Formats: sequence, structure tokens, C-alpha cells
Amino acid sequence: MDTNVQSFAVANLRRRPVVVETAIFVAGFDPSTTSPFINYATPVPGAEPTGRDVSTLIEAFRERGLKPRLEFAPDTAPTVEPALRAAGFSVEEVHEYLVCTPATLAMPLAVDGSAPGPLVEIPSTDEDYTSIDGALSEAFSGEFASSPEGAARLRRLQENGGAVRFVRADDGTCAGAASCSAPAVGTTELAGVGTRPAHRRRGIAAAVTGSVTEAMFAQGARSVWLEYSGDGSRRIYESLGYQPRGTRLYMALES
Repeated sequence: MDTNVQSFAVANLRRRPVVVETAIFVAGFDPSTTSPFINYATPVPGAEPTGRDVSTLIEAFRERGLKPRLEFAPDTAPTVEPALRAAGFSVEEVHEYLVCTPATLAMPLAVDGSAPGPLVEIPSTDEDYTSIDGALSEAFSGEFASSPEGAARLRRLQENGGAVRFVRADDGTCAGAASCSAPAVGTTELAGVGTRPAHRRRGIAAAVTGSVTEAMFAQGARSVWLEYSGDGSRRIYESLGYQPRGTRLYMALES
């Protein structure tokens, strides 16, 4: 059993502005947002929670007015899912994750197979970060609203050892982008890969994914992992050297 992805999830949540931790769970909260994709918990590898452990976790969310929610790799703590179900949690989604290593990484070419693809940049100005946040909101069909806080989180990520990369559209705004958290326990998660609808099918997703992955390996990460949302994106990631490795489970308590 490979616990790197789950160990990273624990380490990454410990970077949140507010952390609530027990012997079983780590919950990370960011007071600047109520987004369930940022405020959630995960079990430590090998966790075997009791009903009291789950109740304590639920209370940590409820006292902040947030929906109790977890993301985790179930094979690293097999008794967590049954314990959560017993407390009324249900499964939101099950995602397969893919892993890339320096040995498997294959940097992309242009769509026609020639020379390098789209020019990838590192954001440097407030306008860059604001444009990236807005582009990702559009790319994900408004699942989250763009905001000054979102742009600030992207800047912090870049400045604190992670990586944000984007391709600039002809009008100077962001056409597509990707980001990666700072490495921990030898690995890191690549997330937020998105291209605005008007700029799709131009190799942008592959370009920013490859650039961010390469940046993490240059910083010493031994692997980079990500989750994908459809067969099209999976083909892009596999062409870059990402390979299936396991699943992650999203569970929440709705009432």
C-alpha cells in the first residue's frame, strides 16, 4: 500500500491558517472562505476512528458553520468510510488519481507535433493572479466565484514553494492555468488545471501541466499526483507520463 498521497493530504491540510487535529483526523480551515473544497478534513494513514472521534470532527465543522467534509485515499485507512457512513456521511464522489515521476514525465509539443507548444509564464503581478483566478472560475463553470481572496491564495502558493503557471491570451488575460502545492513527504498535488472555453483544444492544459510538473521535480519532489475529471483530461495527463495509482473518496454530512 502506497501512503504517499494520503500522507501529503495530511501535511497539506496542516498548512491551512486554522488547523484542528486529533490522533485520527486533521481538519484544515481558511477563514477567508466557506468553500468546502478548501475547508475539509482527512484521516491520518492507518486511522481507525471511533464514533466519538467522528463526533468530535463533526463539531469542529459545525462550530464554524461549515459542512463536515473529508477527502482521503480509502485504502490507507479502510475503517474510516464505514465509521463515517455510520454517522450519516455519504459519498460525494470517487476520483481516480494519477502519478507522474521524473522517469515518466514527457514534456508536450505543439498540437501539430512540432516545436514547443504555447508559451507558459509565471505570474508576477496582481493583475496576473486576478486573471488566473477568474479564468479558472470560468473554466470550471462557476463552481467557485473568482475573488480577491482566491487571487491572494494563488500568490501565496507561488511564493511559498508551490507553482502557478499560465498561458496568456492575445488580449493579455489568462487563457488557462495550473497550480501545484509545495512538496511534502516527497510528493505534491497538481490541481486547478483549467482552460477558458474559448481557448480549448490548443494544447494549453498540456503545456501548463507539464510546466508545473517539471517545476516540482526541479524543487526535489519525487512524484506529482493529480485527479482528473473526464476521459479527455485523462488522455492529456497520460500523454505527459501520469499513470493510474489509486482512488480518493470525497464524503460529506449534508444535514
